[in-house]
Amino acid sequence: MAAPEHKIYIDEDVGKDDSSATGAEAAPYKTVLYAMLQHAPTTEGIQYLTRKSVTGPIENDNEASRLEWKPPSASGMKKLLKSYEGAKKKAAKADELAIREKAELEKRQAVLEEAKKVVIKEDESLPKPVRIRLDVTDPATVKLRAPESSEPGTRVRVLGRVHRLRSQKDVIFLTLADGYGFLQCVLMGDLVKTYDAMTLTLETTIAIHGEMRAVPPKQHAPDDRELHADFFTIIGKAPGDKETITNRVSSNAEPQTLFDNRHLVLRGETSSAVMKVRAATLRAFRKTFEETKMLEVTPPSMVQTQVEGGSTLFSFDYYGEPAYLTQSSQLYLETCLASLGDVFCICPSFRAEKSLTRRHLSEYTHIEAELDFITFNDLLDHLEIVISKVIDLLLADPQIAQFIKTLNPDFKAPSRPFKRMRYTDAIEWLREHEILNEEGRPHEFGDDIAEAAERRMTDIINEPIFLTHFPAEIKAFYMKKDVSDLRVTESVDVLMPGVGEIVGGSCRIDDYDELLAAYKREGMDPSPYYWYTDQRKYGTSPHGGYGLGLERFLAWICGRYTVRECCLYPRFTGRCTP
Repeated sequence: MAAPEHKIYIDEDVGKDDSSATGAEAAPYKTVLYAMLQHAPTTEGIQYLTRKSVTGPIENDNEASRLEWKPPSASGMKKLLKSYEGAKKKAAKADELAIREKAELEKRQAVLEEAKKVVIKEDESLPKPVRIRLDVTDPATVKLRAPESSEPGTRVRVLGRVHRLRSQKDVIFLTLADGYGFLQCVLMGDLVKTYDAMTLTLETTIAIHGEMRAVPPKQHAPDDRELHADFFTIIGKAPGDKETITNRVSSNAEPQTLFDNRHLVLRGETSSAVMKVRAATLRAFRKTFEETKMLEVTPPSMVQTQVEGGSTLFSFDYYGEPAYLTQSSQLYLETCLASLGDVFCICPSFRAEKSLTRRHLSEYTHIEAELDFITFNDLLDHLEIVISKVIDLLLADPQIAQFIKTLNPDFKAPSRPFKRMRYTDAIEWLREHEILNEEGRPHEFGDDIAEAAERRMTDIINEPIFLTHFPAEIKAFYMKKDVSDLRVTESVDVLMPGVGEIVGGSCRIDDYDELLAAYKREGMDPSPYYWYTDQRKYGTSPHGGYGLGLERFLAWICGRYTVRECCLYPRFTGRCTP
């Protein structure tokens, strides 16, 4: 007796391959393969019936045929059976893997439950540990046990976060970090059998006690030393699995993801090295300025005047009056010269430029200086001395020099004197090398040389450049004109390979009437600037100064692609978090 027919319906248009479908005519599947996986083709009497569509207008008899339920063709069924067998094997493997993973999970859970019973206690007979930071390598403070020696090393207590982790059967190697240095630690014996050791994760904070030893020959570790632990305690456990830090900030993550998680990115060796070079650079600038008898001042960040043009001002309401975040502290520095002598400041500046280039920030650290009774050549000489001295100080510090070498292996201190090139010579150079302006035409006198062209020129020349004597029309109102060519100003941009401009400076207009004429030329109301103009009224003097962008300076030294990597939490167009 023949088995009864078991019809399974598949509609490629309105069918569904999920639990809402049953294979009945009123609840068809969407694909034959899914139907096969629910109702095996080996079932006696099984019959698969398909149709293309039940939607859309029917124009003729041929189109009406799409409403008919039909079995797949013989060749089509052959392909479907092959796909079914493959899918069945894949499902079987997945089931087998799930069973194995479940068994392994259960086994691990059992091991972890046993590990909870392992309790470690500090051996009171051992010497009391000496608390050290991880950068301490002084033999007078920490003695290392030499390989094969019976002479014990110093027993220490260290605290930090697990930066790297490698577990083996009977030993755990971890690298501890505390912001000052790194230390390889070795856990063995009962220490690795504890629940805390078996569930150790990256960035977990931990206290470890143990003996300091020299690393055996042909093995490597930070500072060629390691801590052989005899006791440890967990201070703060970090998450693992999907929430582990390497999943939050993986090396191939999207830039915006990395910026959203900047607080975690900063824990990486590269970012922390850049921040340490940044701190050293600030120290070096302050030391250099101090040695040249320049006084540090702290001008206001909230102002009611502009320096570099109104289009880049961040405005806000100041008790009912319009005010702005400062673009530059220059004007205030100039007012200090008469009573304080040469001055400098290291303060944030703010530019509301909707620019997403790799060298622009909306908030950046501005190193600015003003010098009294100088000529333009004096200003250039001063800049060359300051930049060179800062580089010398950085490279004289072994740790900072190593950071720079790691970050930018090709960096070398620039040789002096720096190349000096007038704007007119730069225009000719760009024309000779067929580097076009932003309009796609050869550069002409009066063009504001665009960032791309300027950087390309600097990279080709491949040495620091003092680019000088820009046309007055493209420079700020306060810049002094060159008496030998009144078309141009006594101005300078310092250009560095790979970055472009890092410094902008000039001699300032020191004549009262000339400054008033400059206000008028720029269409500026001089009344809010009365305090600035008074400097030319009450004992004027020839003076000049400059502003240096710290992040651009760091991008040059550290070989960073963008200045966004050179500040703690970058602020740029569309980014003001975290």
